Amino acid sequence: MDNRFEKVYSQGVLNVIEIWVDRETGVNYLFHGSGNAGGLTVLLNADGKPVITPVH
Repeated sequence: MDNRFEKVYSQGVLNVIEIWVDRETGVNYLFHGSGNAGGLTVLLNADGKPVITPVH
């Protein structure tokens, strides 16, 4: 199992919002799922730049 991505936030059951962090780059991703559909995108800050979590 690859542990590159870590889920750091989750909300909802049928309409799901999750935040995933890439453990290698620190880039945060936003996932939204609803029923059989879903989408993943880079999470951006107010300046339009990717949110980056410091990696250890």
